[in-house]
Amino acid sequence: MKTIKLAILSALTIMCIHAQAQFKLNTKSIKAATTAAKAITLSDDEVIGYAKEYMVWMDENNPVAPEDHELAQRLAKLTKDLTNHDDLSLNFKVYLVRDINAFACADGSVRVCAGLMEVMDDNEVLGVIGHEIGHVKNKDSKDAFRTALLSSALKDGVGSQGGTAGALSDSKLGELGTAVANSSFSRSQESAADIYGYELLKAQKVNPWYMATAFESLAKQSEGTEKASTMQRLMSSHPDTEKRIKVMSEKATKEGFEKPVK
Repeated sequence: MKTIKLAILSALTIMCIHAQAQFKLNTKSIKAATTAAKAITLSDDEVIGYAKEYMVWMDENNPVAPEDHELAQRLAKLTKDLTNHDDLSLNFKVYLVRDINAFACADGSVRVCAGLMEVMDDNEVLGVIGHEIGHVKNKDSKDAFRTALLSSALKDGVGSQGGTAGALSDSKLGELGTAVANSSFSRSQESAADIYGYELLKAQKVNPWYMATAFESLAKQSEGTEKASTMQRLMSSHPDTEKRIKVMSEKATKEGFEKPVK
């Protein structure tokens, strides 16, 4: 099996459960961007072009669930009305890895890990997907990807010659993966994405309480595990999990929704 390299654009959490594999990050060190790289201007179209190239590489280097796989069919059912949502062109796939995670890229690619789907019900998974779509809609994913490009793959001159998509070598795509994995969203960006996911659930006629229970599921998975310290590190740049649960549950209650019985 090829080395698996995951770019976590929105690190909800990482935990280990039973599945076929686990993502491994490229540990190659990333040097600071040069002054020339910082001066490069990348248009939104150029960023999207690089993002599409990057996601082709990601899908080729990670175990994607085939269309007839149970989890792929489950995801397709959940997202059947979302491929053209809110003026966005979106595509969805399942990675057959045990990480409890999901991420979105600037080109509208949303990837959900098998580990997350195994510990959440459909409504919670949909809430997480809504959160990730929120990052795309709010251009958080695009901004993060642009920063990663300028601090890694483009710093050696690729971008200074026009920044055309398709110019990145396999090694530079791997280096880019590390830079993307090391990126994070601000607390305000995460909060805004939570609200987006909440509103998407409502638009899909799903009780938005499931946004809160999705976070409860994440918190439960971290209890008493040796991965807790890793989770705490990953969540340090995000709003506190308990606070996120409180905000979402209070909002749902105020709007007249009852907490679902699981």
